[in-house]
Amino acid sequence: MNKNLTIDIVSDVSCPWCIIGYQALNQALSNLAPDIQADITWQPFELNPQMPKEGQEITEHITQKYGISEQQAEENRAAIKERGLSVGYEFGNRGGGRIYNTFDAHRLLHWAHELGKQTELKLALFNLYFQQNGNPSDHQQLLAVVESVGLDVTEAKQVLDSDKFTTEVRKQQQHYQSAGVHSVPAVIVNNKHLISGGQPAEVFQAALKQIATE
Repeated sequence: MNKNLTIDIVSDVSCPWCIIGYQALNQALSNLAPDIQADITWQPFELNPQMPKEGQEITEHITQKYGISEQQAEENRAAIKERGLSVGYEFGNRGGGRIYNTFDAHRLLHWAHELGKQTELKLALFNLYFQQNGNPSDHQQLLAVVESVGLDVTEAKQVLDSDKFTTEVRKQQQHYQSAGVHSVPAVIVNNKHLISGGQPAEVFQAALKQIATE
């Protein structure tokens, strides 16, 4: 069996379970190679589309959004950090930190997809936010990430300084929301099989193996 799958990952760059899920998915694909391979495309989702440019303190935001205590928020953060380590991803010490608007990051990801560097940029944006305590709405920080993955900074600046790809990103967001995606990560295989959340590698592996036999 030599099967090539199409995988769309609906996610946000400020979603910790999205990088956890990707790491587990990648591990599953490594275990299944070379029999099963995948073409991965990252699709846009905003956890906080109304977030203003200055962002909001992270613990304040989480406790307000989910109606939990500061202690619960801290426990959740510790659990996420531990789960990250289990799949080979080390979250930085986000004892403080802020939640930001990520729409411009999604416009750059759309642009990077056209250039064949989308996954590289996506992973670098995860690192900016989770490991460097960076701001994915800040254009200078975004351009530094663009440069770090070998993409053209001048072209990226033209994207950020305009409304380029706004329509395309909004259209993709609406498409997946209309399809019932209201939480991320959502891993969609061959446009019809949904694997929700940051599943363990063995769950992805079993699911991909099953889908590949169809």
